[in-house]
Amino acid sequence: MKLTIERAALLKALSHVQSVVERRTTIPILSNVLLRADAGQLALSATDMDVEIVERVAARIERDGQTTAPAHTLYDIVRKLREGAQIEIETLGGRNEMVLRSGRSTFTLACLPPEDYPVMSAGELPHRFALTAAALRTLIDRTRFAISTEETRYYLNGIYLHATKSNEAPVVRAVATDGHRLARFEMTAPNSHELLPSSTPLDLSESWDARTAERW
Repeated sequence: MKLTIERAALLKALSHVQSVVERRTTIPILSNVLLRADAGQLALSATDMDVEIVERVAARIERDGQTTAPAHTLYDIVRKLREGAQIEIETLGGRNEMVLRSGRSTFTLACLPPEDYPVMSAGELPHRFALTAAALRTLIDRTRFAISTEETRYYLNGIYLHATKSNEAPVVRAVATDGHRLARFEMTAPNSHELLPSSTPLDLSESWDARTAERW
C-alpha cells in the first residue's frame, strides 16, 4: 500500500474513528485502525466490538493495499504535523510496518495483520431512509432517558424507530422504555420514510404497566 493524503483530511477522519478505540484493551487488534487504500480512496475503520466507525477520504493511491496501525499513536502523529502538509503512507512488503513521511519527518509504526481485524456482521438491512443529523439527534435526545440500562433486558436497551401516521400526516416516531416509564417523540417524516416499516400507532389511553412497556 502506498498513498499520499492531505493532513487535514486524514486528521479529520482519524479524530472521528479513533474516538471509539479504547486506550486499554486486552485484545491488541482493537487498539488499531484498519486502513484500506483502493479506488482513489482511503477507508479507515475502528471498532470496540459494539460500535464500528468507517470513514472514507479522497487520497492519491499509488498502490492498493491494507494494514492496521495503532489508532491513538497515528492520530497523535498526524495532529502534530504542520497544517497543509502532505502525508505519504507506505507499507513495507513482508514486514508488519507502516512508514509515514511528511516533510523531513519519518515515522515507522508496528502494525498487526489486517486479517486479524474483526468483521462486524450487520446482517440483512432491507430498510433505508435519510434523516438530517439534527433530526436524528433530536429523536435520540428526547427519548434516550427512558432506555433501560439492565443488561438482562437487552431488548429494551435501545430506541424503537418506525414510520407511521399522526393525524394522517406521515411521521417518524421514536419510542424508548425501561419497563416503568416510556418516552415517545415524533417528527415529520422525510421523503424516504416509505422505506421504513410502519407500526401500530401508540394509544396513550392505555395503562403503562411493565407488560405494556415491554411490548414497545
